[in-house]
Parts: sequence; structure tokens; C-alpha cells
Amino acid sequence: MFSEMEKAAVYKAIYNRRDIRSFLPYAIPEETINKILDAAHHAPSVGFMQPWNFIVISSTEIKERLAWAADKERRALAIHYEGEKESKFLRLKVEGLKEAPITFCVTCDPSRGGSHVLGRNSIPETDILSTACAIQNMWLAAYSEGLAMGWVSFYKKNDIRDILEIPPHIDPIALISIGYTDNYPEKPLLELANWEKRRTLNQLIFGDKWNSPWNGAEDTMQQTPEYQPPTPD
Repeated sequence: MFSEMEKAAVYKAIYNRRDIRSFLPYAIPEETINKILDAAHHAPSVGFMQPWNFIVISSTEIKERLAWAADKERRALAIHYEGEKESKFLRLKVEGLKEAPITFCVTCDPSRGGSHVLGRNSIPETDILSTACAIQNMWLAAYSEGLAMGWVSFYKKNDIRDILEIPPHIDPIALISIGYTDNYPEKPLLELANWEKRRTLNQLIFGDKWNSPWNGAEDTMQQTPEYQPPTPD
């Protein structure tokens, strides 16, 4: 069981972690990097396939090439937006890839575990979903260590394979910049830029069937009794 303080710390990390694009040029202790990677490696994975690998990038030259690949794709994607939306999109920073002392490339190996992996046979995407769980663990661990993290998600995968010499069958899922920052916003950057608003949770929850309203705890309590934790001796 968690104490109230421990529970509060978990929820603080969930609610306050942010996708950051501005970093300070300060080194991250190796011990801290290893702790964040170990947290990622302890994520759940379907069939315990553990499909992830982590490339730790500190080379200025390679980070500049990655930033070039991201910026190229950002400018290509701008054609999908018009007017103010296009302007906002083009203002999105990719410079964090060059500013941050470390960038992780998180990959997914679809062959990990062989041809028959429990759960993946039915839903092939579970290898990518498992890798996303590792990234979330990394994000929460980074926040708890006082670090900022930015997930760059627009690039051509073959560009990243070429730059980082990744084998053709390995999927580069994410470029993750990580470092210290003096600009940690209270709200997500895209929300502050009026790109999108956080949706109301109640509008996203259904009960039993799609589009069927859920009446909260009242519905649940009618089906199952309330759990009573054991009383210490």
C-alpha cells in the first residue's frame, strides 16, 4: 500500500510532466541517465517481449543531422494546414534536438520474442504499444529527477535509420530529447499555443457500450461491492 504522500508523488508526476522544447546546456549525470533507462526497461510489455532498444545520442554532429530530418518533415507537413494553424505549426521548435545534452532514439524490434508472442499474434501493434509504455515510464522518471523531456514525432523513419545506422526491420518509434530547462510551463505547450484544448473527461467515458452514458461510481457499485482494505493487526 502507498502512503498518501507516495500516492501524491505519483499523481504529481502524471499531471505535471510536459513535452519540452527548450533545454539548458548542462550535462546529465550518468547515474541519472541509467536510472531513467532502467525505469523504461521496467515497463510492461505484451507477452513480456520487451521490444525496445535505446540509442543514447550525445554527438553534436548526429544531433544536428536528426534536427535536420525533423525540420525537413515539419516543413513538408505544413502544407496540411492553412492560415493561423500553419503559422503555429511552423513555429513549433525542433531546436531542442540540438540544445539538449542527450537525445534517446527509442526503437521497437517486431521480431523480438520470435514468431509467436503471447498477445501479439492477435494484435500485432502490441509491440509498438509496449514500447510506448517504456517511453511513458521514461517521461515520469525524468520528471521525478528534475529533468525535462521532449518527444519529437515528425520525421521520415528511413532518414533516422540512415543517420543512426538502424537495421531495416527495426522501427524508430521516438526521438526523445532530455535535459534541464528553465522554462517548465504549467500547461502543455500546444494548449498554451491554442493548438488544442484538453477535452472534458466525462465526454470520453461510456458505460458498457459505445455512446452509452456512464453514471460513475453509482453504476459500478451496483455491480460489485466496495473493497475494504485489511485492518493491520
